[in-house]
Amino acid sequence: MTGPEVLALVVGAVTVAALARRLGRQAPLLLVLVGFAVSFLPGVPQLEIDGELLLAVVLPPLLYSAALGVSYRGFRALIAPIVQLGVVLVVVTAVVVALVAHWVVPGLPLPAALVLGAVVAPPDAVSAAAIGRRLGLPRPVMTVLSGESLINDAASLTFYKVALVAAVGAGTGGGLGVDWTDAGRTFALAVVAGVATGLAVGVLVHAVRLRLDDPVVESVVGLLVPFAAYLLAEELSGSGVLAVVAAGLYLGHRSPEAGYASRLQERPLWASLDLLLEAVVFALIGLQLRQVAEALQASERSNASLIGAALAVLATAVVVRPLFVFGMQALRRGPWPRRRGSRPPRASWQQQAVLSWTGMRGVVTLAAAAAVPASFPERDVLQLLAYTVTIGTLLLQGLTLPWVIDRLDVRDPGQAARDAEAEAHVAERATAAALIRIAELEAELAERVGAERAAEVAGRIRAPLQARSRMLTQAVRAEEDEAARSRGRAQVFRRARQEVLQAQRRVLKEERDKGHVSDEVMRAVLQELDYEEAATASSWVGRL
Repeated sequence: MTGPEVLALVVGAVTVAALARRLGRQAPLLLVLVGFAVSFLPGVPQLEIDGELLLAVVLPPLLYSAALGVSYRGFRALIAPIVQLGVVLVVVTAVVVALVAHWVVPGLPLPAALVLGAVVAPPDAVSAAAIGRRLGLPRPVMTVLSGESLINDAASLTFYKVALVAAVGAGTGGGLGVDWTDAGRTFALAVVAGVATGLAVGVLVHAVRLRLDDPVVESVVGLLVPFAAYLLAEELSGSGVLAVVAAGLYLGHRSPEAGYASRLQERPLWASLDLLLEAVVFALIGLQLRQVAEALQASERSNASLIGAALAVLATAVVVRPLFVFGMQALRRGPWPRRRGSRPPRASWQQQAVLSWTGMRGVVTLAAAAAVPASFPERDVLQLLAYTVTIGTLLLQGLTLPWVIDRLDVRDPGQAARDAEAEAHVAERATAAALIRIAELEAELAERVGAERAAEVAGRIRAPLQARSRMLTQAVRAEEDEAARSRGRAQVFRRARQEVLQAQRRVLKEERDKGHVSDEVMRAVLQELDYEEAATASSWVGRL
């Protein structure tokens, strides 16, 4: 693609994604459909997507960004259901889909069918988590979804590589040309080397960032982490995906030790990069759909047989997940882990149903399908089936998941109140520590600047801390009806505060336009106002 074509692709993809977000629609589905329609326009070039490049360039930052936001403690506490869904279910799905595809697609070798199974096995739980977060799913369900999204890609891609070797070794025959005992050792090595490499990169980067005092350089280092972890692990025969996840979990857990400026820059940076990469990938796949369809039209297979096979594989990919989730619950192995000294907590059937319906496929399936070698037997058929599963699950499950959550009423209405209580508790503890430190500083300052001046400085710092602490305590500890009125007053306060900040920004702009202040001065004051507004919107208690 030429430079203008690349620019048109990026601008068009981001525009469609922005429109979908504004309308509350699924951006991936809309991007694929628009890309497919655009591919028929005159002058649109045919694209040859380098799937390996997609996996190495797109997947690491997406996984790293997701890992940064996952609670390490929650991940560790729910490791059992996360592994069940992220590893065991991936393997089960790959095998079942492979058997069905081998049966419904005449002449499709079993090794090639296993490649297809590995490609369509991992759901894009990030999309499901985004929907669940907006609709208020219980935090344990959200943790399982987020954790699953981090490890299912690694499991599926490792299985994909093993199956690809088997298919190449078997040629076009039906046998498996690989030693599966050796494949198991390869899988174990990939897990151990990947996790170890990721942790090593995370420890090293954290040590480096603690010694930096430049948020711009820290952000650049953060951008390099997922690619460094991925490439280094792949060179060491490890799983690059697991390395990225391990590095992201470690650095996310240690982020409170980093500088504040780095954290403020990191969140919008990764959110913007996620939007850009996902939009471009789905648009690329939409543009390539026409080529896949044309190649299949030129083959000897009938349209009816291909459509039937695609629907059968789609149905299999959808059905396997609920059967597995409810089956594991019936076997008393999930979906929640056992705790020492207590009966294993059980999820409600409504929560299990929601988990069962979060099987939308996404970027990994599309990238892995594009990465299948051009000489691979039945490559066009595999890509068609993989794209059908992706689009079909986005249509079937993605569009109906909000309805399922609403219908089953799978929410935790008390979570917001508990969060507010916890935030108030932490704020009280932090205020207490701050007051102790202020008293210590006042004594130290008194020796240098005098008791009166030291008391003045300490009082200016102490007064707003105490006032805010009292306000938080009163608001959160109040009776239920009083708390509701407090929250209402908080919303009024926030809107009024935003109006005040907007008035201040208008004056800043007017003073700059009149030449009374320079752009540098205006930007410095504007940054302070932006930080103030961000602080009031950061949490429930922060908006009081």
